[in-house]
Amino acid sequence: MKTLFVSDLDGTLLSSDSRISPRSVAMLNDAISKGALFSVATARTPSTVASLLAQVNTDLPLIVMTGSAVWNRHTGEYSRIRTISPHSAGQIIKVIKEFHLPTFIYIIRHNIIDIYHFGPLSPEERIFVEERAHSPYKRFHLADDDPERVIGSDPSDVILFYSMHPSLEKERAYRRISEIRGCNPIFYYDLLSPDAGILEIFSDTASKANAVQWLKQHTGADQLVVFGDNLNDIPMMKVADLAVAVENAVPETKAVADLVIGPNTDDSVARFILENTSPKL
Repeated sequence: MKTLFVSDLDGTLLSSDSRISPRSVAMLNDAISKGALFSVATARTPSTVASLLAQVNTDLPLIVMTGSAVWNRHTGEYSRIRTISPHSAGQIIKVIKEFHLPTFIYIIRHNIIDIYHFGPLSPEERIFVEERAHSPYKRFHLADDDPERVIGSDPSDVILFYSMHPSLEKERAYRRISEIRGCNPIFYYDLLSPDAGILEIFSDTASKANAVQWLKQHTGADQLVVFGDNLNDIPMMKVADLAVAVENAVPETKAVADLVIGPNTDDSVARFILENTSPKL
């Protein structure tokens, strides 16, 4: 039986330092050499996924931006891109402006992510930008650009709205955006920074669930095993043949899991994959 293993990154495969430990890298590569099919499904973009997986020998497409796209790290090309409809994107922009909600807006053009921003940058957002500003996979437009002027009249290429501001208004905005047809908003708190509420808005056709099902079919796998820790992992866990939560997962994620393993700080995902991979005959 051919098994596809797909793991979330933050809080699941990544350790407390937001890296894949050398031990996990070694175990993953051992499993892959024995025939394991391995990929990730993450909210991150290729900008950080590329460096995080640099030492992992998987050739499979990677699911990025919570299933909004699939990315080939060898060619740098995106596929299966799920943009938000122009009408829905326009309505979302109106809500963001009404609530004065600082927001990053992601657009994929020619296999590069262009990122625009509403509102003044918070200290946390400045750090976020500085850590990614020199990536070959994305471009920030922050100086004199007006995002509404750039995309407001025809927002046809928006793949993601992302807000990380700690604000009570964000929950109210989330409820309003949830009423907009054609989009899939997700609101949750960062497990590493519990005060930081994160609002992500995707197309209603974008999800980790849809993407992992596509990847299962693409690879011809007989069985899909997924690993997660947070609320945005629940959709893919519900469609998996085996859903595995790490010990540090939120209660809601553990509740839908078929199995709970050790914490992300103990190489638990990589160990499980290696232990459940049969050597090539």
